[in-house]
Amino acid sequence: MRPYDAFLLISFGGPEAVDDVLPFLENVTRGRGIPRERLAEVGEHYYLFDGVSPINQQCRDLIEAIRADFAANGVDLPIYWGNRFWEPMLTDTVAQMAKDGVRRVVALATSAFSNYSSHRAYLNDIEAARAAVGPDAPEIELIRPFFDHPGFIEPLVECARAALDRLPESERAGARLLFSAHSIPTAMADASGAPEQGYGPGGAYVAQLEEVARLVTERLGGGHDYELVYQSRSGPPSQPWLEPDINDRLEELAAEGVSAVIAIPHGFVSDHMEVKYDLDHEAVETARRLGIAFERALTPGTHPRFVAMARELVTERAAGAPRVGLSTLPGCPDGSTTCCAPR
Repeated sequence: MRPYDAFLLISFGGPEAVDDVLPFLENVTRGRGIPRERLAEVGEHYYLFDGVSPINQQCRDLIEAIRADFAANGVDLPIYWGNRFWEPMLTDTVAQMAKDGVRRVVALATSAFSNYSSHRAYLNDIEAARAAVGPDAPEIELIRPFFDHPGFIEPLVECARAALDRLPESERAGARLLFSAHSIPTAMADASGAPEQGYGPGGAYVAQLEEVARLVTERLGGGHDYELVYQSRSGPPSQPWLEPDINDRLEELAAEGVSAVIAIPHGFVSDHMEVKYDLDHEAVETARRLGIAFERALTPGTHPRFVAMARELVTERAAGAPRVGLSTLPGCPDGSTTCCAPR
């Protein structure tokens, strides 16, 4: 049994006021040479919501739900929270844990899949924070990607079914399911997953996204056509990124005669800014212009099954138990730090 002194939620972070927006975007893009004009352009997405990203409040809500679940199930761990790019910053949280005498931490990232930016980058940031704090910094073990855990799949199924029910009854049977995830450079996708796992083009990231789409559709009854689409591309046009973009695919589906679509943002765990802007704003406008009936499924958020999953993953990690998952895809073994590393 691995003894832990604390549980740590690690997330991306987001601005909570208009004046936070550009400093936040500068944190995200530091060292990448992104022109300030481009940051200002992206900042307009946040200004539509008064400069407030939903993600920090969603983290607060998730922490309160996990705290209640821990208490109800006899898990006696204090809960800390640190972000990669906005307050509370991860380094500050690690320093506070050291001050509190915490020595060993189990951490959960708000990202379910395997690729550099959604897993390896968290490992790197943990090590950077520990190095900044110094020798008193606690050990921090990051829980594996949980893409196929029942606690992630089951809320996706429930939310997708609710979205289908919101469509006019005449449109439900023929609705196309579009499973949407964050696009990343194809080279990053190809490099996700350990070489010995034998993933093909798109690496572990695309294989896991496809598997979640299959698992959810199967549990919805399997009667709907479904496909994987992407959103939130931010790279230069000269760099290949995963496609198709959801808006481009909506154009094609309209030309094919598809009249109803359910967007299922399975690449995300909460309804944060990219979901609210890219799907609820841009994709909704595209669908409306094309005359397509469009509903967007909610993300797991604080669904009780997702909240319980956090506790189950802590128990799995502490006991060194076999990973729980619905997929036969190779997953990150407990304790691995190589499964999401660039090849």
